[in-house]
Amino acid sequence: MSNNSRRQALEAAGLVHPRPEAVTSPLFTQGNPFFFALDKLQVKYEMLRAHVVEGASVTVAARDHGYSRAEFYLVAAAFDEAGMTGLLDGRRGRKGPTKLTEEVGNFLDSLGPCSAAEAARALEEAMAVSLSPRSIQRARRR
Repeated sequence: MSNNSRRQALEAAGLVHPRPEAVTSPLFTQGNPFFFALDKLQVKYEMLRAHVVEGASVTVAARDHGYSRAEFYLVAAAFDEAGMTGLLDGRRGRKGPTKLTEEVGNFLDSLGPCSAAEAARALEEAMAVSLSPRSIQRARRR
């Protein structure tokens, strides 16, 4: 697999290291084609390995792999919690609807056929939850 095709695959998957030029670890700079500074997961793994196996300090391991000490600790905690899948970046932003709980969903289901605007008014009166008609329409499609 060429570096160009590796780059394309990493870009498509959203796994490109944000600062590949900052990776100065000899593994990535000595020309071994296996080690690819654009591969965020590989760089994160090798950063942890440099610290745990080779005994590099957190500061040196993070710096050599293009990360800060704070980022190192976040990566290490994610790896400790979830193993290799912890090295994948988590979804950014809100993790789901905050008002559309299971209880609210059940209430909306119990209303039967009515407009989203009517459902929004009924929800506000019954549960004191303000939900836009558009959110109710989206919830009904799920």
